[in-house]
Amino acid sequence: MSAGRGRQLGENRISGNLAHVSEELDDGLFSTSPAQGRTEQSKPAGTSRGAMRPLAVRMRPESLDEVVGQEHLLAPASPLRRLIEGSGAASVILYGPPGTGKTTMASLISQATGRRFEALSALSAGVKDVRAVIDLARRRLVNGEQTVLFIDEVHRFSRTQQDALLSAVEDRTVLLVAATTENPSFSVVSPLLSRSLILQLKPLDAAAIGTLIDRAVSDPRGLAGRVRLAAGARDHLIALSAGDARRALTALEAAAESALARNSDTESAPVDVGLETVEASVDKAAVRYDRDGDQHYDVISAFIKSIRGSDVDAALHYLARMITAGEDPRFIARRLVVHASEDIGMADPTALHTAAAAAQAVQLIGMPEAGLTLAHATIHLATAPKSNGVVAALNAAMKDVAKGKAGPVPAHLRDGHYSGASSLGSAVGYRYPHDVAEGVLSQQYPPDELVGVDYYRPAGRGTERDLVVRVSKLRKIIRRK
Repeated sequence: MSAGRGRQLGENRISGNLAHVSEELDDGLFSTSPAQGRTEQSKPAGTSRGAMRPLAVRMRPESLDEVVGQEHLLAPASPLRRLIEGSGAASVILYGPPGTGKTTMASLISQATGRRFEALSALSAGVKDVRAVIDLARRRLVNGEQTVLFIDEVHRFSRTQQDALLSAVEDRTVLLVAATTENPSFSVVSPLLSRSLILQLKPLDAAAIGTLIDRAVSDPRGLAGRVRLAAGARDHLIALSAGDARRALTALEAAAESALARNSDTESAPVDVGLETVEASVDKAAVRYDRDGDQHYDVISAFIKSIRGSDVDAALHYLARMITAGEDPRFIARRLVVHASEDIGMADPTALHTAAAAAQAVQLIGMPEAGLTLAHATIHLATAPKSNGVVAALNAAMKDVAKGKAGPVPAHLRDGHYSGASSLGSAVGYRYPHDVAEGVLSQQYPPDELVGVDYYRPAGRGTERDLVVRVSKLRKIIRRK
């Protein structure tokens, strides 16, 4: 058997092993023959297989000219554009929310001339599948063919699976195109990050979503002009999408199917799709939120910063997003308790009482009723006067301790409740504050090297207005000033 014949048989065996993986992603997007894939997609929606595929799949852009949005990544000579045009050589990780074009970009890259395309899903592929693709890519390099490897949901790959890619990506045995909805800094191993460009896709704006909706209504691949979308319905679809093209087209398809089913006798005239039809088909906007990823951290960060900034309305918005998305209410309550001391403190001492009570109520009554308690605490904390005096005081004290400023406890403050304490000078000379009418007297409390150091500085807002004067008087008496 010739060497060429052996290589061909080996490649066929590897391709056969990968077939079950590729089929999961092959909805006409990653055909080995791009022309064949485009012919299939170009069929009207009423044809056999085209009618079975979702509208969002049928309307996937077939060329760069059809791509809407992501202009910041598709400028002339940009790495992503060069990849799509077949001249780029850098591996990329496409990071962004669902429905922003990650799979579309991979589909366009798959059509670039002079390359072979393999697709794996992190939901089903294992290390064995990854190594099989790499082995196949090495065989193709002998004939001058480059392999593009697309991995969907790469954040679901284990560390071992990601490590299996490293050498092949580094020596460009494969050109990696990975897609993830989660911040790759949290989910992709550092060596793979350093070997790839991180390209962040943004949610599509209203104009881009509107363009895609209009195209889907008129295009033969889509609804082929069989429906007529009212302005109010179009606006509602845009609002429902939350920047997600797939969600917008899925909602459009559901509304169109509903309208067409009710008007099945109409053969030629377009069927009207009004606002009521869209509202009946999709009853609410989706909340994009992943409890283990960057959205979890971004939303809670915005929540706390809105409370700190005294914007009660923004704080309630972020609270509603977390509740709607199913965030653990105990986590929200814990953050409120921390915030009550961190950013309000003595400016309103009752804020901590409210936050702690809310945390206890969450444990006692659970959701959904505890949502009211969380809103109660959020409103109190957002509208309370703010002071970072507590956290600043503790940080300053901790900083001095870290520097080694932790001298001996003054002898008169030491424990004197043991035999022989007085002979050591412990507790000798201590003055009991309750022995004087004022309840405060002159006495050294800190170690010698910290005498006169002020850690707590009242902000002069809310309750701390009174403390500015009171703390100053107390220090004068204690320090004999």
